[in-house]
Amino acid sequence: MDMNDIREKGMVLLGCGKMGSAMLKGWLDGGLPATSVWVNDPKPSEWLQGLEGLNLNADLPPAPAVVLVAVKPQMMADALPTLKAMGNGSTLFVSVAAGITIATYEDMLGDRTPIVRAMPNTPAAVGRGVTAIIGNGAAGADHADLAEALLSAVGQVVRLESEDQMSAVTAISGCGPAYTFHLIEAMAAAGEANGLAPELALQLARATVAGAGHLAENADEDPGQLRVNVTSPNGVTQAALEVLMNETDGFPPLLERAVEAAIKRDKELGA
Repeated sequence: MDMNDIREKGMVLLGCGKMGSAMLKGWLDGGLPATSVWVNDPKPSEWLQGLEGLNLNADLPPAPAVVLVAVKPQMMADALPTLKAMGNGSTLFVSVAAGITIATYEDMLGDRTPIVRAMPNTPAAVGRGVTAIIGNGAAGADHADLAEALLSAVGQVVRLESEDQMSAVTAISGCGPAYTFHLIEAMAAAGEANGLAPELALQLARATVAGAGHLAENADEDPGQLRVNVTSPNGVTQAALEVLMNETDGFPPLLERAVEAAIKRDKELGA
């Protein structure tokens, strides 16, 4: 199974918000014709409505190559039964819906349905995401390769060894952008509290976090070494890090508790 199968048999997007639209744009830019795509979305964007040839809220093909499930978890029970007839066949289901387990899909679609569960994060909307994937027993290597090719349109893709790892992935990369945004907020607030104008403090915080992230992703050294590189002995940065790296109430134990709370909640929602 490959992109040619999608061109010939079609692809269905069940839900097409920011994440789905970012992926669809990547596929169209890569040469997938809009006529090979069916989008089922109750509130389509103007961009979707303006795509010539797109099958928008039209009757679905009986056996598409791929169904990508991108609806919110609370809408899943209403949305998936309409696709049940496509289960237990050759159609690959790829889910980017948070918290919905492979077992849930197998209950709805049949355990012979190839299913790949994926967890993208919000930077995927600007092509800088990272997505973790795991398939069920019916999903072979070709299914995993196709899912990876599709999701690579919005960033990096990693493969998990087991579905049990998905909660930790959710807590790190899925929730991680929110942690980073809060870091920017906190840095800006600290700057403002120490005499900087709000606009300047926010500009400095945003640019610093974005630049450090780019450096961390592209440098040969690991993040620990990058930290050492900018920390002069007994200098200003070291004074700050002694507060942040405190083993009792510093950043590491705080973030560990935050991640544990996210994992706990993710498992509750998926139960």
